[in-house]
Amino acid sequence: MSTRLSGRLTRLLNLVPYFTANPGISAAEAARDLGVTPKQIMDDLNQLWVCGLPGYGPGDLIDLSLSEDSIVVTFTAGIDRPLRLTSTEATALLVALRSLLEMPGVVDPSAAQGAIAKIEAAAGSAAADHDAPPAVSDDPVAATVRAAVHRGRALHLTYYSASRDTVSERDVDPIRVVLIDEHTYLQAWCRAAEGVRLFRFDRIDAAAELPEPARPPAAVDDEDSFELFEGDPTLPAARLRIDPGYSWLIDYYPLTEVQLQPDGSCTAVLRFASPEWMTRLVVGLGAGVTVLGPADLVAAVRARAAAALDAYDALAVDEPDPGRVTEL
Repeated sequence: MSTRLSGRLTRLLNLVPYFTANPGISAAEAARDLGVTPKQIMDDLNQLWVCGLPGYGPGDLIDLSLSEDSIVVTFTAGIDRPLRLTSTEATALLVALRSLLEMPGVVDPSAAQGAIAKIEAAAGSAAADHDAPPAVSDDPVAATVRAAVHRGRALHLTYYSASRDTVSERDVDPIRVVLIDEHTYLQAWCRAAEGVRLFRFDRIDAAAELPEPARPPAAVDDEDSFELFEGDPTLPAARLRIDPGYSWLIDYYPLTEVQLQPDGSCTAVLRFASPEWMTRLVVGLGAGVTVLGPADLVAAVRARAAAALDAYDALAVDEPDPGRVTEL
């Protein structure tokens, strides 16, 4: 969820108790109190009109009597009451919080641990985990990145790129922290690449907050969707044939132009920055992956595979024959 949408959700959830505590207040007065425009207040209230409890019929939805001069909540649908968790709900929430603690950079560990303690205290022994894991200290790099995102500051990163097999220094304008497939990423505008990039937290070797605000392009900052891997057209592309038993590679590598073949195999394209890395990858995968191009990569893979076979042959010559008896 984007920062913009999550901010509106928080505001919507606070409107019902606010207007319940201030019956008859005008949209202009409410806008001044809440730091938004009167139009935004009216738009939010119209959104609340279709929110409520399951069933979503009369008596289930929030009801309002409103005009720009007077706003009154006539039915709150229970949002004015404190949330009370069942033991099952509390346990599920505790499990989720502990899972977040195991993923670097997603949350501030001290805040999550404080929330866990409060939930356990409120829910009682039914939701408490007597075998809870020990306290987790915050990773300094993750804390720096998360603080920069919160403060809206630019960052200088030392980053290991797995696809290029290199470590680089770059200045970035943070946009948000996202969680994808159990990995935490910083989504940011990379000034060197002049594009949006994802930086995996466990590959950020160092991070330093810069004394300047983050200024990602406005259109990028407002975009909620993005691709996890975006091919760099300037990099060379390897065309691969992948056997049916190796289809798991599609989930592990940023393959593009994937085409399924009648025999169950597929062809795909993988861009790479380091020919040595690409050669090692293909040779390590064995007979399940065949390089179709470019020609120089095909030659490099063949040469490396031949060298590996020669090394095995040399070991076989040096090893004694177990069936041969040595006479003394």
